[in-house]
Amino acid sequence: MHHHTTTTDPQEFWDELYGARPQLWSGNPNATLVELVEGLPPGSVLDLGSGEGGDSVWFASRGWTVTGVDISPTALERSAALATRDGVAARIKWERHDLAESFPDGSFDLVSALFLHSPLDFPRDAVLRRAADAVAIDGRLVIVGHAGYPSWAQDPDPDMHFPTPAEVVAALRLPDGASEIELAELRTRTAKSPDGEEGELDDSIVLLHRLA
Repeated sequence: MHHHTTTTDPQEFWDELYGARPQLWSGNPNATLVELVEGLPPGSVLDLGSGEGGDSVWFASRGWTVTGVDISPTALERSAALATRDGVAARIKWERHDLAESFPDGSFDLVSALFLHSPLDFPRDAVLRRAADAVAIDGRLVIVGHAGYPSWAQDPDPDMHFPTPAEVVAALRLPDGASEIELAELRTRTAKSPDGEEGELDDSIVLLHRLA
């Protein structure tokens, strides 16, 4: 397989990104996700874009039955190793999907869509609609995404549009009365730049409860 940095094949792109270093993410669950869902009773959860498995493994350790989905075989291998190390491999099913092309079967008590962004062409609104459709009745959908460039960004593209929480909700095209929006807000958090500088990031957070 030839490798070049201009690939537009999504699996190759993400696999190169993961393959470039032994670990890309912290391995810890996302703090916002933990805060939003730690009070929910464990059930089934679909982790879309599960990366190196930090969120999936956290869910499994809390008693959830997890389906972790990523496009990158390298990321899925690392996730499986983390799950085994933490003794929760039996609670997690890993599936490889390019969400632009295919989507896991079933319905889930929780669907987690965290930072489903891609520098490649990616039908994010359509994928998030599929995510909403995969929520079981009385289940929840949590969407966390970038709401702007980080404070340390050099020459950010002025034409880049980051959807607001209200735009994320509108794009879901939810049927009337079928869901309540429990949260739709912007939050600023401090984070470290790749160079280790302290800076600020804005997140768009949506938490939806499916009623019918």
